[in-house]
Amino acid sequence: MFTIDIQEQQYKTYILSDKTAGTQIEVVPERGGIITRWLVQGQEIFYLDSERFTHPDLSVRGGNPILFPLCGNLPDNTYSVDGKEYTIKQHGFARELPWTVTTQNTEGKASVTVVLSSNEETKAVYPFDFQLAFTYELQGNTLVVRQEYKNLSSTPMPFSAGFHPYFLCGDKNQLEVELPSGEYQDNKTKEFHAFNGKFDFSQDEIDFAFGGLTSKSATVTDNSRRLKLTLDYDDFSTWLVFWTVKGKEFYCLEPWSATRNAFNTGENLTVLAPGASCTASFGLTANFF
Repeated sequence: MFTIDIQEQQYKTYILSDKTAGTQIEVVPERGGIITRWLVQGQEIFYLDSERFTHPDLSVRGGNPILFPLCGNLPDNTYSVDGKEYTIKQHGFARELPWTVTTQNTEGKASVTVVLSSNEETKAVYPFDFQLAFTYELQGNTLVVRQEYKNLSSTPMPFSAGFHPYFLCGDKNQLEVELPSGEYQDNKTKEFHAFNGKFDFSQDEIDFAFGGLTSKSATVTDNSRRLKLTLDYDDFSTWLVFWTVKGKEFYCLEPWSATRNAFNTGENLTVLAPGASCTASFGLTANFF
């Protein structure tokens, strides 16, 4: 049985449940359209810094933040359109703005669609008219995010997009990471290195971008939690970013449509013609063993 409940917490929260499977997600539209919680068999899958979440002026560290209209950051946070320079912060603005719920469904799955449209605030840093519609679907122990990106402008609209999910983890040295790439770029040094499937978690920070993906699936097995997490994605995602910080009980495995600075390099940048739209999706499956 699938249900959707609405709770008035600090923010209006939509709670989607699959009662039969014992799974649940929580969506907070006005806090960046974010999924804040994902429960499987009563256990948290996502990490969330709850204290930070209560402060609207701080970016959310946890859940599944949305990255749009860019992934990562730009040199000096600037780019140009038709000779005019714009300044935009890392990962863009979608994760900070209120989204609107348009549809809810409990037939065969629990789903909710949230929408973000351009406004004067967004056009000050990104001079395009757009509409994003994301549908979060829960069925069993799988969470799917279906996305539609629509260009409502009279000019071509460039963008990249992705997600920044934070996964709660135990002992990081017991993580087994299987990524479909043989090399990564270290964001701190910008150097490329071969990847042998192992991370050195004694480092203060790991911020690695993996390109040249050879399949549409990646897994992380957390042996200390006895949890295998599978990320499936379509052709829209061309990079995976693995990020974690020493001493914090999370890691991030992030599907991106393009890597950093795509606004300036054009690498894997999506450009929608006026009036055009595109769709994408990715799924997460959590299995305890």
